[in-house]
Amino acid sequence: MTYRSGFACFVGRPNAGKSTLTNALVGTKVAITSDKPQTTRHAIRGIVHRPEGQLVLVDTPGLHRPRTLLGERLNDIVRETLAQVDVVGLCVPANEKVGPGDRWIAKEIADTGRAIKVAVVTKTDLVGRDELGERLLEVSALADFAEIVPVSAVGGAQVELLGDLLIGLLPEGPQLYPDGDLTDQPEETLVAEIVREASLEGVRDELPHSIAVMVEEMELREGRPDDRPLLDIHAVIFVERDSQKAIVIGKGGERLRSVGTRSRKQIEALLGTPVFLDLRVKVAKDWQRDPKQLRRLGF
Repeated sequence: MTYRSGFACFVGRPNAGKSTLTNALVGTKVAITSDKPQTTRHAIRGIVHRPEGQLVLVDTPGLHRPRTLLGERLNDIVRETLAQVDVVGLCVPANEKVGPGDRWIAKEIADTGRAIKVAVVTKTDLVGRDELGERLLEVSALADFAEIVPVSAVGGAQVELLGDLLIGLLPEGPQLYPDGDLTDQPEETLVAEIVREASLEGVRDELPHSIAVMVEEMELREGRPDDRPLLDIHAVIFVERDSQKAIVIGKGGERLRSVGTRSRKQIEALLGTPVFLDLRVKVAKDWQRDPKQLRRLGF
């Protein structure tokens, strides 16, 4: 049997379902999701293992017309990824008409050279058959795609089929990651992303882009017995203004405690060890527009 391996990435407007689809294909959560646009800020790699091949999915930020230096850097991440992958999947949500943003992105990926282009119509669980048919026709008019696949990452419809199709489009090659590896992200990055996802829940629309998280320290507490380990994690949630700091902390610190509880449970499930999570909130004024602060926060 021919073994195939390589890289694919999903692109699309912000909130087109790229991260949810990546998680569904990998079979576990490697990318954070939110109903807020531009949740993804790094190129997160998720690894799909099949007997016939290995697919490395690169989950990228949504391509958009940037308004800040951060926005420009996020677009740069996408373009760098597009130049390196074997397959590019344009994600278009089934519950939204194809618009100028989709056409702009389709033109962007048309100029990426060697990568095979496919289209993925996401969120099919949100529409009926007629609306789905309408969306498939609109998508087919965007470009000459090798394949167009409708999927529901939430419901699981055609996710396995999409995985088979993507692996079939990869070049012949050896296994790239060991069996069992699901992502190549450092644990600190995954922890920071989990905290950021919890911080995004229930906040006002203007706040998500202003939140960044940095893990300052992460190590096992000394003096604990081997059968009762405790991982100490100290992380900082950065916002841009004092008023945003008050929102994140909440009345009497209630909201920050809720963020900590949700984050800790997910981190413990991810790492398989009890966690003590210390969260603080700091103001980094206008960090999205400040090159020095962007570098410090990993952008």
